[in-house]
Amino acid sequence: MFQHLREDIACILERDPAARSKWEVLTCYPGLHALVLHRRAHWCWTHGLRWLGRFVSHLSRFFTGIEIHPGATIGRRVFIDHGMGVVIGETAEVGDGCTIYQGVTLGGTSLHKGAKRHPTLGRGVIVGANAQVLGAFTVGEGARVGSNAVVVREVPAGATAVGNPARILHKEADALREEAAARMGFSAYGVTQSDDPVSQAINGLVDNASSQEHQIALLWQAIERLSNATVPTDAHTTEQFDAEKLNQLVR
Repeated sequence: MFQHLREDIACILERDPAARSKWEVLTCYPGLHALVLHRRAHWCWTHGLRWLGRFVSHLSRFFTGIEIHPGATIGRRVFIDHGMGVVIGETAEVGDGCTIYQGVTLGGTSLHKGAKRHPTLGRGVIVGANAQVLGAFTVGEGARVGSNAVVVREVPAGATAVGNPARILHKEADALREEAAARMGFSAYGVTQSDDPVSQAINGLVDNASSQEHQIALLWQAIERLSNATVPTDAHTTEQFDAEKLNQLVR
């Protein structure tokens, strides 16, 4: 118990720049209080004391504004920041090191009793304010869910989900785009990952320019191979051979 409490306090001091002391965290952070009470409620739930577990959960919601079903599984070093309005369902699983902001719902989309209805968050997942993660799927390790996003399908590890309905942004694709833009001497520092049409247009231009550069490189390789190839001596046959060979190599 005390080991978990020390870990919780330490992770809050590490992740929240507003936290000034252990005493302040212990006495003034409702997210910490909700997790401490949830562990008691979860113990009751798993030991057959279902009503008592629900009652402890009810008291926790009354005092902290955070509703965690006693059946939910919460890992270690989880940080619920601010926390007002957070709802975590019965079959939800929150991995170690996750961060959850205010207004988040880890909810279900079915009414079948005894079935897995709520999401599973992998290690180190961050869920932004007022995001809704709904359904029995997994959000991969290190993934990010943007504020106000509505996620209804699996999120790969390390990816970012934004929007309503949420779309998946991959770090690898974003890194390649930034690299291509840097080669062209362009940096879209004002472009975000939102649905803004200007942002989408600029990202499309960068992607198109990058693909053209690749096509030009392939064309040069084809020309170099043609220059080293043995061709017929007849001029008309040579011209036809060059055209056909070039098309094959470019493809």
